[in-house]
Amino acid sequence: MKTLCIAFVLFLCCNGIASAQKTAQVKEVLNAEKDYNKVLSQKGIRDGNLAVIDPEAIVFKPELVSAKTFYTNSPKAAGKLTTVPKIARISANGDMAFSAGTYTLKENGTDDAEYGEYLSIWRADLYGQLKLLFNINMQHPEPEKQQIVDFKDPTIVATRINNKDPFNGRNIIITTDKLFNTSLNFSSMSAYKEFLTLDGRYYFPGFEPVIGQDKVLQFVGNQAISIEALNTGAGRSISSDLAYSYGKAKIKKGEITNNYNYIRIWEPDRSTHKWNILAEIFSPIEK
Repeated sequence: MKTLCIAFVLFLCCNGIASAQKTAQVKEVLNAEKDYNKVLSQKGIRDGNLAVIDPEAIVFKPELVSAKTFYTNSPKAAGKLTTVPKIARISANGDMAFSAGTYTLKENGTDDAEYGEYLSIWRADLYGQLKLLFNINMQHPEPEKQQIVDFKDPTIVATRINNKDPFNGRNIIITTDKLFNTSLNFSSMSAYKEFLTLDGRYYFPGFEPVIGQDKVLQFVGNQAISIEALNTGAGRSISSDLAYSYGKAKIKKGEITNNYNYIRIWEPDRSTHKWNILAEIFSPIEK
């Protein structure tokens, strides 16, 4: 009987080891960023993007459009695009990642340049290679200060997860995103105080990134911003430690109202099991 018990315990241990898998590291998405810049330099903006996008990649132009269709039908753009990540995360299972940072677009043969911020969402293909699923950006004047760099590895261990309802995780993020949007209708300040992480990043067109919950609350208050947003989609990693949502927003700043697309990056609070916003970016909808 004792031998059988020992054998059973060993079986459970071995089975647990067999079900574990290598936890991803944030350097994987940073390497994907390096490869992205390299291919942009070699092939240009159009063909470079076609080489790295996920088959289901989407761009906002301003409606959601297949990235493959958009870039295939676009003329070759002159100029050199360079991206520099300032914050990045990857899920423990490595199936999802995000990066955000500065971009510079320089015209060939001139000193003219466009500056701004970008946010990219990456998804692993069948071979584990990260492909660009979403990319969104916003402009601002030439940066005057250096950003805080924030690259962190996953805080949980990757495991093989058999999810009986693959849509449940996404639906939870959609519900949370809608709840945040409802909160914005009552008070932008209260909504960000409740949902934004303490080191969250806020990307608003025309301004350099605002970093930290306290500074975001100050910015929203000083700019007299009120937001009316509508969710149109979301996604969540298999390991349930990284997620994104996206949609449209009407933002009133003073007496002026403009339309935007938005993407939010979410991460869970392990103590409360509540999803919080790590980064949010607004990109103007072109008229």
